[in-house]
Amino acid sequence: MRSILSLLSLVGAASALHLYLDNSKPRCFYEELPKDTLVVGHFNGEEWDDRVQAWQKHDGLSIAITVDETFDNDHRVVSQRGSASGKFTFTSAEAGEHKICFAPISTSGRSGWQSATGHEGHKGHVGIKLNLDIAIGESSKLESTDKYKLEDLLSRLYDLNSRMSDIRREQVFQREREADFRDQSESTNARVVRWILIQLVVLGVTCAWQLSHLRTFFIKQKLT
Repeated sequence: MRSILSLLSLVGAASALHLYLDNSKPRCFYEELPKDTLVVGHFNGEEWDDRVQAWQKHDGLSIAITVDETFDNDHRVVSQRGSASGKFTFTSAEAGEHKICFAPISTSGRSGWQSATGHEGHKGHVGIKLNLDIAIGESSKLESTDKYKLEDLLSRLYDLNSRMSDIRREQVFQREREADFRDQSESTNARVVRWILIQLVVLGVTCAWQLSHLRTFFIKQKLT
């Protein structure tokens, strides 16, 4: 039998919760997530120790975490196994139901693994307690739990702004060069036009002088 709970209601009600697990089957949650929703979870597993009659963290305990997209033939998006404490993160690629499962793996051999019926408050539970803190799309919570990730994103943002400033300076430089080139072209064109006008005036004066000279020459020839 699978355990079906609403993570969203649990997270909204408290900042943290704890679960009792056994090694016979994983404990699973089903949660409807919108598209592009960031989920960050922090967990800490403890094993019941009969010798000290208390929950203890042991090196022989590890937690396996899986996240499957039930709407996409149980496509697995997270498969993680590590120590008894740590964190997991994922972003929903599409909107739909996601199955989040936790399974303890213990090699410590503590007697509390078989039962923990001798301790008031966890009677009937097996000897693994998982403290879980999950944030689903909560920016304020994600800022505190993912400080280093946000600092890295902030550093990338500063680098992007610096590159954009360099691009803007290059664009301004290119515009200034284009303006200088345009001014030089306009000045050259103006000088060419003036030179053409001077040449036309000289040619016109020369033609007029030659016509006047020829007229005088023809008149003198008829007289003689």
